[in-house]
Amino acid sequence: MLRIAVQAKGRLYEETMSFLEESDIKLSLSKRTLLVQSTNFPLEVLFLRDDDIPQSVAMGVADVGIVGENEYAEKGEDAEIVKRLGFSKCRLSLAVPKDVEYDGVRWFDGKKIATSYPGILQNYLQAQGVKAEIHVITGSVEVSPGIGLADAIFDIVSSGSTLVSNSLKEVEVVMKSEALLIGNKQLDADKREILRELLFRMDAVKTAEDKKYVLMNAPQEKLGQIVAVLPGMKSPTVMPLAKEGWCSVHTVLDEKCFWEIIGKLKALGAEGILVLPIEKMIP
Repeated sequence: MLRIAVQAKGRLYEETMSFLEESDIKLSLSKRTLLVQSTNFPLEVLFLRDDDIPQSVAMGVADVGIVGENEYAEKGEDAEIVKRLGFSKCRLSLAVPKDVEYDGVRWFDGKKIATSYPGILQNYLQAQGVKAEIHVITGSVEVSPGIGLADAIFDIVSSGSTLVSNSLKEVEVVMKSEALLIGNKQLDADKREILRELLFRMDAVKTAEDKKYVLMNAPQEKLGQIVAVLPGMKSPTVMPLAKEGWCSVHTVLDEKCFWEIIGKLKALGAEGILVLPIEKMIP
């Protein structure tokens, strides 16, 4: 049995549980408990505060954990990064009141900065040669300048709307963050085998992200040109149709270039283009 620590609530919790569900890990969450066991996979989920996850994994209380890179970097625990998961993206930034004339990082010399991430901030300030007073806050950091508690803040930024609502502006991005799968360095062979199967499922979900399965009818005479514009993972599937001179082409397209490619296909005579979502894709 592999034990995975996840955040007990918040945005990362929602995205983590959705990711596990897409990986076909079935959990009974009708009655929330600290520890929930999967009904179809040798995995149990331990719900913790996000800032407790790195230590829990490093100490072996949990075998692996899903945590924000910001918390992993702040805690500095001896756990390894197993996989970058690509969701819950944000950044850790310095922000100042919007009416301040900011002229560079030296502005922070002698200033008081409120933050929940003193370790990351201290390392950054030292690297920049800036001496500032760090005021540690565990609550709503963004209100600190407005009530005179600090001159600036260092906090997580996603859309930036919270900064705007508190009359602040982002001036320095210190680090970017995303969800990480971290692991204990001393996992035994049995748990590493379960982890490999979990990663296989996760990779299948991640590979399918932003991909579309496309089917189309194409004139046989233009098949070579049509195949040439398809940037699919491998050669597309081509099958003959009952109508003479026509064939069916099946391929996978990345959503980023989807409309550009579809336009070229139509120009080459492709018809009846059918687009389907992909739930999972095995590399």
